[in-house]
Amino acid sequence: MTTIAADAPPRARLPRQVPYIIGNEACERFSFYGMRNILVQFLISSVILAYVPEGEREGAAKDIFHSFVIGVYFFPLLGGWLSDRFFGKYNTVLWFSLVYCAGHACLALFDDNRQGFYTGLFLIALGSGGIKPLVVSFVGDQFDQSNKSLAKIVFDFFYWTINFGSFFASLLMPLFLRNYGPAVAFGIPGVLMFIATLIFWLGRKQYVRVPPTRGEDPDSFYNVARTALTSQAAGQGRPGLAVAIAGGVLAVAILLCWALRPAFWPEDFGFVISACVALGVLIAFGGIGVSMQLERARGRHADAAVDSVRAVLRIIIVFALTTPFWSLFDQKASTWVIQGKAMTVPHDQWWWPSFLVKEAGQMQALNPLLVMLIIPFNNIVLYPALRRMGWEPSALRRMGWGIAFSGFAWIGAGLIQLSIDSGASTSLAWQMLPYLLLTFGEVLVSATALEFAYSQATQGMKGIIMAFWYLASTFGSLWVLMTNAAVRNDGVTTWIAGTGYSENAFLMFFFAAFAFAAAAAFALYARSYRMQDNYRPVAA
Repeated sequence: MTTIAADAPPRARLPRQVPYIIGNEACERFSFYGMRNILVQFLISSVILAYVPEGEREGAAKDIFHSFVIGVYFFPLLGGWLSDRFFGKYNTVLWFSLVYCAGHACLALFDDNRQGFYTGLFLIALGSGGIKPLVVSFVGDQFDQSNKSLAKIVFDFFYWTINFGSFFASLLMPLFLRNYGPAVAFGIPGVLMFIATLIFWLGRKQYVRVPPTRGEDPDSFYNVARTALTSQAAGQGRPGLAVAIAGGVLAVAILLCWALRPAFWPEDFGFVISACVALGVLIAFGGIGVSMQLERARGRHADAAVDSVRAVLRIIIVFALTTPFWSLFDQKASTWVIQGKAMTVPHDQWWWPSFLVKEAGQMQALNPLLVMLIIPFNNIVLYPALRRMGWEPSALRRMGWGIAFSGFAWIGAGLIQLSIDSGASTSLAWQMLPYLLLTFGEVLVSATALEFAYSQATQGMKGIIMAFWYLASTFGSLWVLMTNAAVRNDGVTTWIAGTGYSENAFLMFFFAAFAFAAAAAFALYARSYRMQDNYRPVAA
């Protein structure tokens, strides 16, 4: 008979409420990717862009798509703030989900009305963005020190489930758009979003709900940062405050340039680009200013709070260095779809699933399918093998290599573009290689970052730090919009023509180089980063 020592630690158990959140996320991701992955191809041929000359519609569709993505990943700031300060994660997720449902309804009802359709995109960006930083951290809230060992598995499964929903959406929605029209193709994701909201509501009595701070936390990030900037030190000025003020002045100046349109201001720098650049300036200058004077907050705030703010500032730098990755990743739903339309679908090959994959837009289904395969492969085969070889695949190492792999993917896409530009008939099947490389990079960056972002933030700052993580995607799409604006300049297009490459091929190699530079900078910074452990303590 086997006996168990009295002091043996209890076996970690999976919180029973987690399946509700996982089910909600699977349906929500189907709804989101179901509309997102048909957006560009719908816009190119729809009456929504009838006012745009035909030769410019692909560029206009890309701009609308990336502006939408910017909104999706900007509104997590609002959702995180409302959750942390007022309503808590559960209520904020539930209410923003209803807004999300209304947005889907607008897309289905107003597929031939520009104002109605754009209203739907705004509501989806608001709803999806509002809940985005909260669902992941809400999962983390269900764990404590007694079962945190299961959190990594759940975060990976959470990401796997996201891609389960995305796979079917990416595969099926282009067919529904093609065969049944936009009302049905946009309506089905709306139904799935309603089901997602219902599933989330059904688990309401079982969730662990961490209460919001309601602005009463004297050691909140904002309060500590404000103290640091405004405090005087004997015999010293306030250089950090000067830097923060300079950032505010520069941000206002950028917005004024957009409004007044002086001669030196780029014509294509509209409100979205200008507002995002202004936000980036505020974050960068404000963060530098707080960092310069942060030690002045000690004594007026707990040392742990000051150290926590320092940790958040360091995390934001990590996030900033991933923005080039997102500029490459999100273009698979725009640039790669447009590239695929110029390729030949290999229906004559016995191995091609012609009964199901009929057009280029469906190639996006490769991404979630590969994610579902790569995550278990990495956890069961790759990471253990690397550890046996004496190399620990830490979170930051994985993220750095993920950025580099995105660069390799875009080299592959650039080589495909060169084949297309030469006039050769290029099989759509060749896009599988860039998708494989990009998806491997995505798993290393994005799936890892879910756990990393939650573990690095203290309890009171988890919502806002997740919002900053998703904001990285906003700035990723900003890089794309700024690049697209730059290539509309006659001088730039003339210079690109002089390289011997087409504009599309040149930009693909440019983005690959951008990713490699970011990966090198990320690796350099990661060497000095100190990891944190901020899971909840075991409940008494």
